[in-house]
Amino acid sequence: MSNTFGNIFKITSFGESHGPGVGVTIDGCPAEIELDEQFIQSELDRRKPGQSRITTQRKEADGFEFFSGVFEGKSTGAPITILIKNQDQKSKDYDHIKDVYRPSHADFTYQEKYGIRDYRGGGRSSARITAGWVAAGAVAKMILKQLGVNCQAYVSQVGDLRLSKSYKELDLSNTESNDVRCPDNELAQQMFELIDQTRKERDTIGGVVTGVISNVPVGLGEPLFSKLNAAIGHAMLSINAVKGFELGSGFKGVKMRGSAHNDSIENQGGKIQTTTNHSGGIQGGISNGEDIYFNVAFKPVATIMQDQASIDKEGKSATVKGKGRHDPCVVPRAVPIVEAMSAIVMADFYLLAQTNKLRG
Repeated sequence: MSNTFGNIFKITSFGESHGPGVGVTIDGCPAEIELDEQFIQSELDRRKPGQSRITTQRKEADGFEFFSGVFEGKSTGAPITILIKNQDQKSKDYDHIKDVYRPSHADFTYQEKYGIRDYRGGGRSSARITAGWVAAGAVAKMILKQLGVNCQAYVSQVGDLRLSKSYKELDLSNTESNDVRCPDNELAQQMFELIDQTRKERDTIGGVVTGVISNVPVGLGEPLFSKLNAAIGHAMLSINAVKGFELGSGFKGVKMRGSAHNDSIENQGGKIQTTTNHSGGIQGGISNGEDIYFNVAFKPVATIMQDQASIDKEGKSATVKGKGRHDPCVVPRAVPIVEAMSAIVMADFYLLAQTNKLRG
């Protein structure tokens, strides 16, 4: 079950970084959803490697194939299986880590847990796996489109360079206008230069992706252990290299008094809304109709082009050589992954709410 996520709209991820391919099986997609293949491909193109000099130079077209669940361009209600073949594996690049553990990678923990590991590109622990998640997220976005729900994300921080404006002060349509995927083009250029300089120094750097979900209906989510915010947090913390998640005011909220942090409620022409949105669109685990916004913190990529001290599988001291093809910063390519996982959660909770209505 660790490879399956969701309640009604369920995704099961499969594949390895250097295997024949990666992909996803979607169970619970309603029938007769028009599946725009060009849109799915465009989402995969946003995540694929080799987009610029500040991303890994692995070349993957990330073309996809439907194996089931689709007929004449529409979902049939059966499980949808999507396969994305690997084409540019260079497994020999990883022979040097066959018997040693890379610092801050999953090498040691996988070996200890399973007694075996696929060391080629990290195998199952590779971010290559998220290509299937993005494909599933594209399907979820098509479901949400019928409801008017929109899931967007953008890079809001790289290292110490941080956007000072909130998402409401930004034109998010500018997000795709630069390689960093920051809607502020001037700051995006500074971020690009910082990432590129870090790359030249054979190092890596972290950052933050901000997610915004708009036009959310009231009432999605369940009390206690099926809170909508908990599900979004679960989804985000399942993404490779994520080390932090905050919703609404997040950690900044601890500096505020309750009198300032509370979101006053008002009736505007028959529409119930809040005057502020420190709650981030979710109260008591249930959506209140306001925008859901959150931040996702990504650590610096663990693979650096420098030699690092470690141990081998015998427990002896060893040196890990810095080589291979890796992102100096993951956040530009993480934007579509954050959007995809948020869309999967929202589609799932919408369908869950519809199921509960039928039961009622």
